[in-house]
Formats: sequence, C-alpha cells, structure tokens
Amino acid sequence: MSAPVVETERLILRGHTKADFEACAELWGDPDVTRFIGGRPFGKDEVWARLLRYVGHWHEMGFGFWAVCEKDGGRFVGDLGFADFKRTLEPGFGDTPEMGWALIPQVHGKGYASEAITGALAWADGHFDDPRTVCMISPGNAASLRAAQKAGFTEYDRVDFHGETVLLERFRKR
Repeated sequence: MSAPVVETERLILRGHTKADFEACAELWGDPDVTRFIGGRPFGKDEVWARLLRYVGHWHEMGFGFWAVCEKDGGRFVGDLGFADFKRTLEPGFGDTPEMGWALIPQVHGKGYASEAITGALAWADGHFDDPRTVCMISPGNAASLRAAQKAGFTEYDRVDFHGETVLLERFRKR
C-alpha cells in the first residue's frame, strides 16, 4: 500500500519519496526540531533510514508517516503520521498506532501541527479498527503538548524512555 493523500485547508499530507530526502535532512538536522525528539540533530544516514522507514510502514502496516506540504506552493514543512516503532517501554503501546509529528521552525506557531493532526486523525477514523492512538511527548515540549491536547489527546502516564521522562498521551474517538 502506498500512502494516501490527505488534504486540509492549508496542507497536503502525501507519501514520502526519495526526492524528499534533502528537505527531511534539513528538518531532522535542525537542533530546534530535535531538541525534544532525541535531543540532538540527526545525521543524513539516520534521516535516510527514517525516510525508508516511512515508506516501509505504508507497505507493511497500511499506515505510516506523511510528508506535510503547504497547498500554496507545495513547500515541505514536516513529517506527521502513525507508526509502530516497537518501543521498549512499560507500559507498552501494543498494537496501538503511535502518532508523531515534526515541523520546520519557520511554520511553528501557525497552527499547522493542529491542522495536520486533525486531518490525520480523520483519516485514521476511517482506517483503524480500534479508535485509539497514542503519542509520546517530552514534558518540556509545550507546543506539541498543546497541539496534542487541542486534538483530544490526554495524558495517561509518565515513563522513562532512554533515560528521559516522557508523557504518554492517548486519543480515543468519542
């Protein structure tokens, strides 16, 4: 399965291609983006593996991450979607898809994260049997916490993940 296209008012969520590599490398190489996601910029080899993982998720799992692009002009502004990363944490996520997102700093504060999350959750509503999804957010990442809570995620636990405390958030369609 290839990634479907999801459109929102200002954004297009589409499948990644290898042509997205440089834009992804810029996103994931930015210390402002990775401050709360791994704590350090990612190298191009790590970004390449991430890009292939995005494509592979759609093929093997029937869900995955999208490239988030502006409708007006098509500029790549981030990555967002669902995954099964097989995280080693307790409590684990089981088969519940984990949602995640990262956007370029130039669009922070414009509501793009909330808009893309809402669009992706609407897609999930028609494609996941279970109405739940989860996300994992650093407690210091106020912007992501606001976007998650605005979309309907609620905190259900705090756990240690690779030596850092993270918040586990749950979304359940009402």
